[in-house]
Amino acid sequence: MKLSTKGRYAVMAMADLAGNSTSHPVTLSEIALRQGLPVQYLEQLFLKLRRQGLIKSTRGQAGGYVLAQHAKNIKISTIMAAVDEPIQVTRCTPNSEYGCQGRPEQCVTHNLWEGLALHILAYLNQISLEDLSNQPVRKCGKLKPMRGKSL
Repeated sequence: MKLSTKGRYAVMAMADLAGNSTSHPVTLSEIALRQGLPVQYLEQLFLKLRRQGLIKSTRGQAGGYVLAQHAKNIKISTIMAAVDEPIQVTRCTPNSEYGCQGRPEQCVTHNLWEGLALHILAYLNQISLEDLSNQPVRKCGKLKPMRGKSL
């Protein structure tokens, strides 16, 4: 499975927003600076996130973005879906009459990879933006799975 920058950046930006928009709207330039992300790319992602009702925007000098709902109600899988980041680990095109090898049948490992995709989706459905925001930031090399969220 390859996770594109679209999904990773959207989750990073939403986690930043959840942690920093408690008292005032947050600008994209603030998020970009803190997370090391390109503002232009965030603009595209936030348009999609706003259309899906995950964030609200405020115009003007004190404008920016806030979450449209409480962080505990926003699942990571919802953020991924909002920016069109599919959880797909097979090479097959969904709803195609041909498998990944260009034949009418699926490859011998199709069910294995399809099952993995379901586990990944289930895992991302268990984790809320609040869960992610409450995790301490660790130094590289000391990464551990989120507590209480294993499959």
